[in-house]
Amino acid sequence: MKKLLLVLLVVALASFLFVGCLPTTPAEGEGEGEGEGEVAICPTVAVTSQVAVGGKNYIKGGVTQTIKVTFAVPTEPVSLWVGPGEEKGSPDGVAADSDEVVIYANADKTEYTGTYKFEGNCKELYIYVLTCDTCAPCKYPYIVDGKAPTDLIKITSKACTCEGFAVTFKTNVTPATACAVATDCCGYKECSGLASWTIDIYDRDPVDNCCLATCWTPIDTCSGTACPIDCTTMCLVLPAGYTTKEYYAIITLADAVGNKTKYYVTLEVTATGVNVYEASIGTSPNCEWSEVGDTIDLIGFDCTAS
Repeated sequence: MKKLLLVLLVVALASFLFVGCLPTTPAEGEGEGEGEGEVAICPTVAVTSQVAVGGKNYIKGGVTQTIKVTFAVPTEPVSLWVGPGEEKGSPDGVAADSDEVVIYANADKTEYTGTYKFEGNCKELYIYVLTCDTCAPCKYPYIVDGKAPTDLIKITSKACTCEGFAVTFKTNVTPATACAVATDCCGYKECSGLASWTIDIYDRDPVDNCCLATCWTPIDTCSGTACPIDCTTMCLVLPAGYTTKEYYAIITLADAVGNKTKYYVTLEVTATGVNVYEASIGTSPNCEWSEVGDTIDLIGFDCTAS
């Protein structure tokens, strides 16, 4: 009798063991779509410079950046690829001419990082992540922005009520430039678009002796985050006993991913007005500020010519 009870106990325990190993049918809603508590198979991907503009992710071109891949649970093996936004000629779903990125995992295999230099201007690409858990690669679309914004800026001056002259910098949207509206300029429609502009005015050479504009504090500054550029300076005064006085302007345009364009202008104040010269800066270790050609009233690039 005892032997029979022992056999029945062993059989019962074995039946519980086998039931625990068998797959069970999930309750309605479980394991379908993105139910509560479900772990996503595809990871999150982040690139150093990525920024969302108009529902699309942009990244800066021409520089090496970090790609970080993060899984909700430990995952291995993992491979990372960067390639064009099409998949022809590749059975695994990765574009045939894609580049594999060397990646390194953290201790628990939930985070992988690698570096890659993205090239191109307004070029669409995919970042592909492949694991054993996916039937097809996880794909992340990006647009590479490798070109800084531009603008054509009109520079005029007007005598102040007391003394000196105020200088105005303004996006040139007159019929002569054929710009239909202000937002056609400033590179606003160029890839990730204009994110900020700044005009700094100095009363001394801003790069003298140190090659950096931050050597001196500007005497006046204008800034904005959208087109058109519109800035009027303080009154630039001709000191007593001077026949001319030079002021310096640095115009900086930046897009959403950090590409920058700089224009340099010398403002020569006289007793009767302001002469404007396009300028340039030499490279280190000299970095001289020098004028380019004759007087001008426009600086930059005609947005309608691109």
